[in-house]
Amino acid sequence: MFQEVLDRRFVPRSRRQFLWDAAGGIGGVALAAMLHNDQLLSADKMSSKNPLANRKAHFAAKATNVVQIFCPGGLSHVDTWDYRPELERRHGEAFDAELGKQTFAGVGGNYAKSFWKFRQHGECGRWLSDLFPRLASHVDEMAFIHSMQSKSALHGPAMFMANSGFIRPGFPSMGAWVTYGLGSESENLPAFVVLPDTRGLPPGGLANWAAGFLPAVHQGTVIETSTERPPIADLFPPANRSVSPDSERDGREFLRTLNVAHADRRGDSLLEARIAAYELAARLQMSAPEAVDLSSESAATLKPYELDDPDVGPFGRQCLLARRLVERGVRFVQIFCGAENTSSKKIRPNWDSHEDIVRDHGYWGRVLDTGASALIADLKQRGLLDSTLIICTSEFGRQPFMQGSQKGRDHNPGVFTAWLAGGGIKGGSSYGTSDDLGWHAAENPSYSYDLHATALHLLGLDHEQLSFYHNGIARRLTDVHGHVIHDILA
Repeated sequence: MFQEVLDRRFVPRSRRQFLWDAAGGIGGVALAAMLHNDQLLSADKMSSKNPLANRKAHFAAKATNVVQIFCPGGLSHVDTWDYRPELERRHGEAFDAELGKQTFAGVGGNYAKSFWKFRQHGECGRWLSDLFPRLASHVDEMAFIHSMQSKSALHGPAMFMANSGFIRPGFPSMGAWVTYGLGSESENLPAFVVLPDTRGLPPGGLANWAAGFLPAVHQGTVIETSTERPPIADLFPPANRSVSPDSERDGREFLRTLNVAHADRRGDSLLEARIAAYELAARLQMSAPEAVDLSSESAATLKPYELDDPDVGPFGRQCLLARRLVERGVRFVQIFCGAENTSSKKIRPNWDSHEDIVRDHGYWGRVLDTGASALIADLKQRGLLDSTLIICTSEFGRQPFMQGSQKGRDHNPGVFTAWLAGGGIKGGSSYGTSDDLGWHAAENPSYSYDLHATALHLLGLDHEQLSFYHNGIARRLTDVHGHVIHDILA
């Protein structure tokens, strides 16, 4: 019947619109997998390639999975990871006018030492502020890059740079590049999963985990961590839809006809990627609910994450889910510890502490300290830390002086700190330094290119070889920059 319709040159609605109308949302894409199960797809035409197939790395990898913890808003390095004794000695002095009074959002005030005392921890003797008492017990497993810089003092562009290497949106994120290079370890879960803060999306929104010009199958899949909403929106068709089994069967046959005709005319490889996503959506209907179901976790495992705490619990749940996803073969998990500046509450919804750094960093410090330390310990106890690379970063740091007469600190793209732990990392090590006051990078200045090159290296990927030809340019995550930071590698 459908072939007769096609022969009469009937022009159907677009494929996308047909899928949406047929079953509603992402649940509709499960039709393709159903077609495959019913042997209605032409295997030789439609299933010859899998864009997310597990692929070999360029060389032996130290890590197979990544968990990236991103702290949007600008985490203050001088109050957390970067001990500056000279800043303590200059506390209360006016910011040197010769260095430039005007800052990003105001006028520089007096120099201010950390609002939390720094102490040495671990066998490595690493200095860490009292804001992170639990993470302090893991410093011998962490490596710090104290000379990170950004090319922008604006949240959005700096977020884009930290995630994609470019200050403009439209470029693939690191997670997308990793899955493009290595594929997926899991057949039933996405290769790249994003766990946003329950308060909302981060500055820059969806562009932070976009696939850019890479095939769309490599973009991050958002999984909702709130217990009040389903893990993936529109995964299941609405319960009250009025589509009979016969109508659905006819729809499948019609979709099969369109798929085969489309492939015969164009030989479009993007179709294979799209169908792979459809098949994954069908499998997600079974795997996603199980992956986010914490009922099987023991009380001893749940306790460090403090899931019942109204402030700490949501991020603790994100970190626990990250461990469960890595355990199930998800290649790249991105966690956001903070959201866009849209909250009406007094406490900032992220680390952007312009008005009161003690209030805001005091709140978020406890959140990050609890979840991240529990994640490290959990991965280590399960033997997964050696194969899982943990990256914790922000888009930039904060100034070593106060923001005018306020109790907060302004944006500082001149220097900030990122830390790593897990697969292939030399615990207790560090690279680069800020200047004596923590204002600019002084030794071995580093950018996102170097952090990305190092992460790819640990995954067995050469950042100079991992490229995609786009608009006449062989594009890379590291653009034309970047070097592997061997000083922090085991």
